[in-house]
Amino acid sequence: MKLPKNVKKKLELTTAQMIRRVTVQQVMIIIGAVLGALGYVVFQLPHNIAAGGVSGLGIVVNHLTGFPVGLFFFLFNIPLFVLGFYWLGRWQFVWSSSVAVVAFSISADIFSHFMPIWMDNHAVTEDGLLAAIYAGVLYGLGTGLIYRFGGTIGGTSITARIIYNKTGYPMSQSYLYTDLAVILVAAIVFPIEIALLAVITLILVGIFSDFVLEGISQTRTITIITEHPDPIRLAIINELQRGLSHWEVTGGYTQANRTMLFLTAMRSRIYDVKHIVSSIDPDAFMVVGISQQTWGGFNAPKLDQR
Repeated sequence: MKLPKNVKKKLELTTAQMIRRVTVQQVMIIIGAVLGALGYVVFQLPHNIAAGGVSGLGIVVNHLTGFPVGLFFFLFNIPLFVLGFYWLGRWQFVWSSSVAVVAFSISADIFSHFMPIWMDNHAVTEDGLLAAIYAGVLYGLGTGLIYRFGGTIGGTSITARIIYNKTGYPMSQSYLYTDLAVILVAAIVFPIEIALLAVITLILVGIFSDFVLEGISQTRTITIITEHPDPIRLAIINELQRGLSHWEVTGGYTQANRTMLFLTAMRSRIYDVKHIVSSIDPDAFMVVGISQQTWGGFNAPKLDQR
């Protein structure tokens, strides 16, 4: 189905806008890859914390053979890129992933060459638990930046997406099983305590990657079902300076007619909304949900109904 011309025109970018957008996108992907590589080399590699994926497998191979982790990451991704080229979008996929993979590979080998010289005199930490935590934070922030600006870090994300596209099998489970398999291999090569630390890093990578993608949720969505919509609506607009929407609904069990109110509010104002609703209609039904992101026109004009 073709887009209407007026809609298509609104979506078009000028050459300058396109160049600026692509430049910002690639710069942020490179920053994310460098940040991830820094956490990987400074915290994971010295403690052999193989927290899943190709990067974790690279730590195992490096320990057994001395093969550079960055070069291993790059070479291992080549056959995966071939699969992704045919199954995930051809050149568009290759372009969106190659920048991050190349930047991570080069940064990892540069850091692994120079960081030991610096850390001999200024060791960051000898504590494996601290290393696992900060590895997860830095690697998670880095991969979150990459994902946020449209790239991928390659590795197991490619196989997980192919499996999802072809079978519908959840990507989260594909990631989990692949990463746990790498951690299991690491548990055979390294002491079991290191594998346990790798699990901590893996969990933190997911948490901080999601944090970069979605941010801290300060906004809440509130749904109110009431028999007295007008007093509640006016009180919310006047007292909280928030707009809201409303529509008529019918109870599924009682078949009674009610009005549903919907609004967003900062987390700190939930108590105020509860006070307004319970004071006006103690029998009202209220649901508070988490909203990751909100934007647009939410400010309502103040109404004076006195």
